[in-house]
Amino acid sequence: MLDLAVLGVRIQALRHDRKLTLQQLAEAADVSVSMLSSVERGQKAPTIVVLARIADGLGVPLAELVTQPDDHQVIVRRAADQESMDEPGGWQRTVLTPVVPGVNFEWIHTTLPPDCDAGSFPAYAPGSHEYIVVRSGTLRLTIADTSVDLDAGDSAYFAADVTHAYANEGSEPCTYYVAALIMRPRAARTFE
Repeated sequence: MLDLAVLGVRIQALRHDRKLTLQQLAEAADVSVSMLSSVERGQKAPTIVVLARIADGLGVPLAELVTQPDDHQVIVRRAADQESMDEPGGWQRTVLTPVVPGVNFEWIHTTLPPDCDAGSFPAYAPGSHEYIVVRSGTLRLTIADTSVDLDAGDSAYFAADVTHAYANEGSEPCTYYVAALIMRPRAARTFE
């Protein structure tokens, strides 16, 4: 039997991986925002037609939404399937890890060109963590009001429930890896 809460978490994780808002996915799936929100919160059992539309909007097979994951399966993300994103300011990031619904872990490869500020990232939910390893160049890591410069081979850890920022103030490109466990706050349930 399909667990509605598990289904909702799976859809939300896939939506977040694709950097889609509820509104954007609702439009792509041709379903209402309220229906999509209710499904993600596990409050409404969608019809097979609605599920098929959501799967199409996410660009995944319907089976990926409705099958229970096997705890012993191996999930592979081939290099050709890794999504590289060119960000404003000229920097690039690539999510290396497979998307596993309900698992909030990402391993990301980032390249900042010389004299590039990637900007500030908001605090994530409590329980979030990030590990950084600098492969080449110099990275300025700012956590809340504290900055530290990391050189090639250096690594750092921080609780990611604070504002954090990455910048390359050097004259050479900086490449680094982020291993991130990002917790998402649970939506408050409303009872009518």
